[in-house]
Amino acid sequence: MIHRALIFTALVALPAAAGAQAVTDPQIASIVVTANQVDIDAGKLAAERSTNAEIKKFGTLMVTDHTGVNKAAVELVTRLKVTPQDNPTSQSLKAGGDKNLAHLKTLSGAAFDKAYVAQEVAYHTAVLEAVDKTLIPNASNADLKALLVKVRPAFVAHLEHAKKIQASLGGAHE
Repeated sequence: MIHRALIFTALVALPAAAGAQAVTDPQIASIVVTANQVDIDAGKLAAERSTNAEIKKFGTLMVTDHTGVNKAAVELVTRLKVTPQDNPTSQSLKAGGDKNLAHLKTLSGAAFDKAYVAQEVAYHTAVLEAVDKTLIPNASNADLKALLVKVRPAFVAHLEHAKKIQASLGGAHE
């Protein structure tokens, strides 16, 4: 419970941290790639470790969808000749993702499933808040802004899917 609370706090701080400083397009690119990679890594672990077919399928979906977003983001920044710039927000996302993976690796069975899905709900909630309040408003390049707007519905769908799975598992992880 404490571990999940720490990660959730870090993720909820994402919009505030990113908004405290005006983020640039190179920083946004780094945040997008990092946020997607965090979910790719967690999805791979869920697909490998869970014994629940629905969670395995969801983990695989996260890997596929977030890999696609990263591919589109990398193609865009390459075309625009923008080099993603590491920043406190992308560093925080990476650190939180690493802590989440380390924690999930200590779990198995139903405890793993509940923790993974609870993290997916919290993560997608925080990322959507960052997309809406920080990334889209601060993107100065029209193509970058358009990519963020285009992928937003997928993040909403992921959040709703994770909430459905969470409900089927008996609610939030304690």
